[in-house]
Amino acid sequence: MKSKQRQKFRRGVIGIESAIVLIAFVMVAAALSFVILNMGFSTTQKAKTTISSGLDEASSAMEITGGVTGHGNVTQNRLTYYAVPIKVSPGGQSVNIETENTAIRYYSKNLVLESTYKGILSNGTYSNSTAAIVAAKNAGMINQLPWAGSGLNETSALVYFTVNKNDNSILDLGENAVVLVMFKNADRPTSLDTINTEVIVPTGALLSVKRMVPSISDAVVELG
Repeated sequence: MKSKQRQKFRRGVIGIESAIVLIAFVMVAAALSFVILNMGFSTTQKAKTTISSGLDEASSAMEITGGVTGHGNVTQNRLTYYAVPIKVSPGGQSVNIETENTAIRYYSKNLVLESTYKGILSNGTYSNSTAAIVAAKNAGMINQLPWAGSGLNETSALVYFTVNKNDNSILDLGENAVVLVMFKNADRPTSLDTINTEVIVPTGALLSVKRMVPSISDAVVELG
């Protein structure tokens, strides 16, 4: 009789121990599952951040808003300057276009100029390129009006606003600006020359503008 009672008691102890071990296994499995899930969430977040950053770098920060036009010297059959209207791309972020953050590169078949950017006219807006160029001359950004006298001493680029809501040097959504490239006499492109401008900004892909110069028969040259 005692033997049977002792046997039953031992079976009960074994059952409790088994339950404790099972609970321990469940707790360890739950802890491991939490760690694995947490690592998975962390990896997913990093991947999302990397993809988002890659998309920001690959997408263009700015886009052309209209036709590219130039000023032609009919007698010489050469281009004096040309203007590229720009704005922030839809869904994009504001772009700092100050000289410390932006570069403008110009090149053609026979000429490469890595740094032509002289600055931004941030004191107000301008309705046309002629007014902006005169303001740049008065501000000392260029030595001469490109169509007057001996012309510029170096090919130069500047940016001016046609719409500036905040009156600052940041190109925001809803604002419009113009990249203006002005040539010194020796660098002026002629008919059938291909001209290229690259606006390199801190974030996002650069804005590349490539045009062929048509026959210059008028002071206003439509470059498309």
